[in-house]
Formats: sequence, C-alpha cells, structure tokens
Amino acid sequence: MSDESTILSVGIDIGTSTTQVIFSRLTFKNSAGYFAVPHIAIVNKDVVYKSDIYMTPLRNQYRIDGEKVRDIVAGEFRKSGFTPADTQTGAVIITGESARKENSEIVLRELSNFAGEFVVSTAGPDLEAIIAGKGSGARQYSIDNQCTVANLDIGGGTTNVVLFDSGEVIGKGCVDIGGRLLKVTPDGRVEYISDSVQRMMEADGISLHIGDEVSYGTVYRIGEIMSDLLYQWLCRKDNRLLSAIITPGSSELKFDKSIRAICFSGGVADCIYHPSEGTWARYGDMGVVLGEAIRAGRLFSDFRVIEAKETIRATVVGAGSYTTSVSGSTITYNRDVFPLKNIPVLKLNENEQQDCFAEQTEGLMEKLRWMQAQSDSKQLILAMKGKNNPSYMEVKRLAASLVSALDDLLPEGQPMLIVLECDMAKALGQMMMQLSTRHPRDVICIDSVQVEQNDFVDMGKPLVNGLVIPVVVKTLIFG
Repeated sequence: MSDESTILSVGIDIGTSTTQVIFSRLTFKNSAGYFAVPHIAIVNKDVVYKSDIYMTPLRNQYRIDGEKVRDIVAGEFRKSGFTPADTQTGAVIITGESARKENSEIVLRELSNFAGEFVVSTAGPDLEAIIAGKGSGARQYSIDNQCTVANLDIGGGTTNVVLFDSGEVIGKGCVDIGGRLLKVTPDGRVEYISDSVQRMMEADGISLHIGDEVSYGTVYRIGEIMSDLLYQWLCRKDNRLLSAIITPGSSELKFDKSIRAICFSGGVADCIYHPSEGTWARYGDMGVVLGEAIRAGRLFSDFRVIEAKETIRATVVGAGSYTTSVSGSTITYNRDVFPLKNIPVLKLNENEQQDCFAEQTEGLMEKLRWMQAQSDSKQLILAMKGKNNPSYMEVKRLAASLVSALDDLLPEGQPMLIVLECDMAKALGQMMMQLSTRHPRDVICIDSVQVEQNDFVDMGKPLVNGLVIPVVVKTLIFG
C-alpha cells in the first residue's frame, strides 16, 4: 500500500445570508511501520478552490429557492473545473435560519441528487457551531496553545458558540443574534424585525415598526444590546432576555474552564475585524452596525481576541475539510455495500454493553424494539464503547449477543452495522461473520469512531486500498 493518498472533498454551505462552495484535498497517510498494523489518519487538508459568495436565494421571506441554489452549485463546479465524479466525499450543510425554512427538506433532496455521494443535511445549531469553530482555526489554536478558546460564529440569523479545550469540545450553544434579524430598505426604512430583536427593543424601551424610518443610533443601540448579551453568555451570567432568545434545538452553554481567547467567524466577523467605509445599511441589514458594536464592547476589552483564519467562509471550509473523518484500519466488512447514508444510531450504555459481553440479550432486545418504534428507518447502527484488549471469550460472547438480537429484529436483508470507540472491530466482525443467521446478512464493524444516541452516520466508499472508511457523524435537526 502507498504511504499516502489523496481525495477531493467538496463543502457547500447554504446559510441564512450566503451560499458558497469550496473544494479541498484531504491527504491520508499510514503512520505505522512496515510490519505493524496500518494506522491511517488525515494528515493534511488543503483548500484548492473557493467559490464566489452568493446571497442565499429566497422565493419569499420563508422559502429557499432550491432551483437557484442548485444552479449556483452547478455553476461553481463548472468554474472550478471539477465534476461530481471527481469528488470522493463532501458535505452539503444548510445552516442558521435557512435550516428552519419550511422547504429545507426539498432543497436537501435536490442537492443530494446533484451531489451524488455527499453528505447532505441540515445542521443543528450544535453541529454548526463545531464545524465553524474548526473552519475558523479556533480549534487548532486551542491545540497549539493548550488552552480554552471560544469561537463565536455570527451569521445572519444566529450566533453559534463552541468552546475548545486543547482541541476537545467542552461547550456549545446557539442564540438568535445575527446581522439580518433587522432588515432595512435602500431608503432607510424598516423591512423586517425578528422576534428576538423585538424582545430586545421591548426590554430597552425602543419603539420601531415595519415601514418606520430608522436611524443609525437606534440600530447601534440594538447592536450594543446584542453584544452585551453575547458577553454575558460567555461570562455565564443569568439573564432572562438571553434565555428567551436561545435557538430551538441548541444545547445549554455549560463549561467549567476559564476562556483564554475568543475568535469570531461568520459574515459579521468581517465587520468586526476589518471595519470598512460605506453606509451602515449597505447590505440591507444591521450586520455592519452589529460588528461595530461588538468591536467597541466588552467582548473586545475583557477577552483576548485572536484573528480567525476564515470568517465568512468558516462554515463552508469546516464542511468541506473537517466533517469527514476516517475509521480505524482494523475493521471488518464482508462486502462493499457503501455508501450508506443517514443511518440512525442506537448507543448502548456501560451496563447494557456489559450485559452483551455476558451474553445477556434481554436489555438489548428491548432497546432495539424501542429504537424501531421511534424511527422509520429500516437500518440502524448499534454503537458502544467496546473494550481495550478484550479476551477471546469476551469477544466471542459479544459477537453471539449482537448477532442473535440483530438477526432476530432487523428486517430481512438489512446489514448488521456496529460502531465501536475501542480498537476491536476486526476481531468482533470476523466472529460475527462466522455465526449462522436466519437471513443472509452483511456485517460491517468499524472502530475508532465516537457517536452518541440520536446521531446519524454516513459511511462512504472505502479508501486507501479498502483499509479505512470515511465517516461523517451528524447531529441533525429539521426545524
């Protein structure tokens, strides 16, 4: 096997304000010695093409224009010189308020047909926060400096926050603060006021209505309120107004470490880092003013602010370069049935796993029946932590438990899909394949992948001579 190989990945981000596309080359390398078990890792990510930045096309205030989005993506493929056949992996992510538009599922299906093997999903606020924090460089800074860094991804409709401590996610959340939550016409009249801005104005005694002429001073005051709410959020202060604008589906922002530095990404970040000349309403919203208010506020004075490697492109860079990981290289699959998309995860807790190692399957059967009642998917992934260095008999009993339960309850023809954190997939998968089943079953058992209950997993075509499988773990929200 070659020591290195590369694949082309595409990232497509459809946000509240903007839509964009990037192409990246991901380099895989076997870092093990010649006689050792291969260890494959992604060692380099190079962005090789960045599209123009487009305003996300809408049919009206509430509906994305799926056909125009598809035209944008197709046009950027042509400009880049790449075709869908050239790309081995990638992600189409609908983020921010766009993910809550009533036709988001229709847009997803349309782009999924165009994008072939790509991951296509709406990103819940937690996933969006993590993707943007990786794309902005905040995660890498926390690794390089062994510290805690908060990334604030401020877009048109929401602000996603993620905290990285030496590269590990220790907190995440999302609030309805963004640059397009107040829109204005070219002649300076109010065109749109979001519910969250309405709450802020009521709390501060500001009176403003659709059609009113609005001054810079009034909009700046709203920006100051937003900036102060973000400051209080990072300082973990209780605030009734802040609680009222938490984005539906967001995790509660909890963390117990001091923040060393903060980083800004998203469309508003350019207005924070690089104030430019021009009218405050030049984009038809309050994004420029929000950036000015944040730069003048306590987020800048009380925290160390680091420059983002990517601002408005952070999410799309994260989607194209960081959503894809790889399985361990000691994996088992008896047949290439890939790609597999949007497979729901059923995760066993420690006690349930222990029962399976002891060949006690009652709890597993009950949980499988519950999962089938909750999901309309015919497939599922059974996930567990596994054990480091299990004995032969432990693996044998676990294999027997899993095959017995899955073969009994899975529909005929569906594969047995196992995802483990610990490095034991090859042994477990091989033992599962040796056991007889009532129906012919494919066995796919991979390790070195961490998932949680209610996640969804995509598995791509095997890479590096079939040694590893590209994996995307998605926390999905259709709002």
